[in-house]
Amino acid sequence: MAKNVKRQFPNPKELAPLMKFGTPTFKRKEKRLAEALTIWDLREIAKKRTPQGAFDYTDGAAESETSLDRARQAFKDLEFVPSILHDVSGATLDRSALGNNFKMPVGIAPTGFARMMQTEGEIAGSRAAEKFGIPFCLSTLGTTTIEDVVAAAPGGVNWFQLYVRKDREASLALVERAQKAGVQNLLLTVDVPAAGQRLRDYRNGFTIPPRLSAKTLINAIPRPGWWMNFLTTPPLEFASLSEWSGTVGELLDHLFDPSLTFDDLKWVRANWKGSITIKGIQNIEDAKKAAKFGADAIVLSNHGGRQLDRAPVPLHLLADIKGQFKKDMEVHLDTGIMHGADVLAAIALGAQYTYVGRAYLYGLMAGGQAGVERALQILQSQMIRNMKLLGVNTLDELEPKHVRFLNRS
Repeated sequence: MAKNVKRQFPNPKELAPLMKFGTPTFKRKEKRLAEALTIWDLREIAKKRTPQGAFDYTDGAAESETSLDRARQAFKDLEFVPSILHDVSGATLDRSALGNNFKMPVGIAPTGFARMMQTEGEIAGSRAAEKFGIPFCLSTLGTTTIEDVVAAAPGGVNWFQLYVRKDREASLALVERAQKAGVQNLLLTVDVPAAGQRLRDYRNGFTIPPRLSAKTLINAIPRPGWWMNFLTTPPLEFASLSEWSGTVGELLDHLFDPSLTFDDLKWVRANWKGSITIKGIQNIEDAKKAAKFGADAIVLSNHGGRQLDRAPVPLHLLADIKGQFKKDMEVHLDTGIMHGADVLAAIALGAQYTYVGRAYLYGLMAGGQAGVERALQILQSQMIRNMKLLGVNTLDELEPKHVRFLNRS
């Protein structure tokens, strides 16, 4: 027994203040979401609650998945350089992009087939985005119509992402519908001349919509909630896809036009009255061409690692490409963002705005709209905390001097 302390019997009166027990709750979803402290925590919840095919469609990337791994590693290889003894009591995340003022510098990227991940789908994403004051972008391959998304979040900023299809009249019809619905920004995705080989989809036999095979039924046993929602809500509907029975990669090859060139951007520009953002830029030359052909912003992106394996890492391109443009050309970024600090690093290196895809979908799969809101809460708190630790009050104060890449050689 230690000689430097005096032992005594515990006093019940002194123990009483220490005996604090939480109030039991039967709101299991609320409890599990509250216990998620990171996007990675939401991913673990999502994996347990979502069939393997749908989860892997979100979680996976092309071929060896090296593009995605490298994008995430790039953020890990950053070192922050903080400044001390600054008054950071007024730290704010306000950020402007494409003529809009947003409450955070991160929006929801276009992701296909969201209702297949969780039945609330794009409606959950648009309403969460509206609540947090950030943009929501609907994909051409979304499972909710443009009109329904806008109606669900009438006070939000709803954008539309376009894949130019072989059937140009069908593409034009989507553009016209988006314009009529009040969409002000069109994200034109340009990195899909062919579908990346997403091996997880092939190995899972994942089709659109998912088939009720013996394998999927066995996989569904521990995930009854997903299947109950899938079977008791309106069927998934996709433009021109009602009879499609192949994988997503085969679908992309069937629909999208490999002959698309920069000259086709003139056609899009002529048929769209709002701002245009070109998504999928991966080198300086293409960034300059996009600006020349009328883009209001570009998104440095390798499609979340889902197209070309070993593609350039967007974060590594950022500083050089940003340096080629004046302030009137906005440079945005996606791919690999899993933490609020990742967003701050991108802003410091020159990004005007950023987007998350998987982080949003992990939240959606973990708990519908409440899960998406939890994902945004996590990113929000991480950004505010790290801004204060860096010694800055506004995003405009973030500069390249606040970050540096570690030398791994």
